[in-house]
Amino acid sequence: MPELTLYGAPTSTATSRVRLTLAEAGFTDYEFSIIDLKNGDHKKPEYLAHNPWGKAPVIVTNDGLTLYESRPICKYLAARYNIPLLPAAEDINATALFEQAQSIEALHFSELATSVSIEMMIKPRFGGTTDRSVVEATRKKVGEFLDVADSRILAGQEYMAGSSFSLVDIYYIPCVERLMACGFEDLFMSRENVKAWWERCVARPAVRAFLDEEDLQGLRKQLRGRSECL
Repeated sequence: MPELTLYGAPTSTATSRVRLTLAEAGFTDYEFSIIDLKNGDHKKPEYLAHNPWGKAPVIVTNDGLTLYESRPICKYLAARYNIPLLPAAEDINATALFEQAQSIEALHFSELATSVSIEMMIKPRFGGTTDRSVVEATRKKVGEFLDVADSRILAGQEYMAGSSFSLVDIYYIPCVERLMACGFEDLFMSRENVKAWWERCVARPAVRAFLDEEDLQGLRKQLRGRSECL
């Protein structure tokens, strides 16, 4: 029996955070139970029993813990399996800076990627039409965010939360990949410090393997085709 079951979707950015955390540890003793979001598996009673909000991902451990929301799941896994992606608990300064960086990602960046995903992936999947004005407005906001990240955060450190690769970087990676696939790649590559950060991240074997997955390659091709039509 595996130590835990991860319920999620291969192309879900939130699910990808959890899978990347496990991959960074080389942890394979888990079952990946794929939820078909298009068919509404996440809204069915058996799934809602795990997560009443009906979103992916969820983990269920073999000792009875059920946990949802990707960031708490990642922090739990890093602590449980001693994955070196969190600051030392006794280092209160590093912990405070980590929490600050985590809040920046969640409150100022993640929602931008979500907005673009809704317009360019979710709406077309269910027969809707992409609102070009929303995509363009979001593109401007992403650029403004990256200006700050480039000049104020990554100008003095190699990673989003400090000198070491951490969970905060993992939180960013799936959303950055999604935005790049939607035609925003130039925003990241035109800022020297952001580009250097991204190149350091994708040089990691676990991240590279994630980016090379067949499901993501297929979705990336679709999104790039849509972005060219905007």
